[in-house]
Amino acid sequence: MTRNGQTTLQRQLRRSGAIEHADLDKQDMVNATHELGMSLMVADCDRARSRSAVLRAIAKAVDFPEFFGGNLDALYDCLCDTVLDNKTAGVVLWLYRLHSGDPALEDDAASIEEVCADAARFATENGKIFCYVVEHAGKHPDPEPGVAAQPYGEV
Repeated sequence: MTRNGQTTLQRQLRRSGAIEHADLDKQDMVNATHELGMSLMVADCDRARSRSAVLRAIAKAVDFPEFFGGNLDALYDCLCDTVLDNKTAGVVLWLYRLHSGDPALEDDAASIEEVCADAARFATENGKIFCYVVEHAGKHPDPEPGVAAQPYGEV
C-alpha cells in the first residue's frame, strides 16, 4: 500500500494506457480491478500463430459483435465502442501469452499494441479509462517432425 491506501497498480489503473507486465501478478490485477470496479478482459493468445488468430482471441475475450471485421481498424473501433459502452469504472485488456517473437506475429504484435495505445488515448479524450497489458511469450516452440500442430481453439 502507498499513500491514500492505493497500491501502485491501482494508481496505474486510474490512468489509461499500457501497464508493464514485468513482475505483475495476475491475482493482484484481478484484485485491483475488482476493488476499482473495472472490467478485466483476458485474451488468451497462447495458441495464436497469426494476426487473425490474435484478433479472434481478443474478439472472444471482449465479446465483440459477430460483424467484427477482423482487421486493425475494426479492432480499434470495437475497443473504442467497448470503452464507451462499458458501465464500469474502466476496461482492462490483458493479452495473455502473445507470442510476439514468432516471425509471423512480430510486426502484427507491435501494430496491435499501437491500436491499444490509440484506444487508450481515445478513452482519455472521452473521460474513460482503458488500460492494457501485453504479456509477451516469445516464440512458439518449433514443431516436432511428424507431429501435427494442435489447431487454434482446441484444448
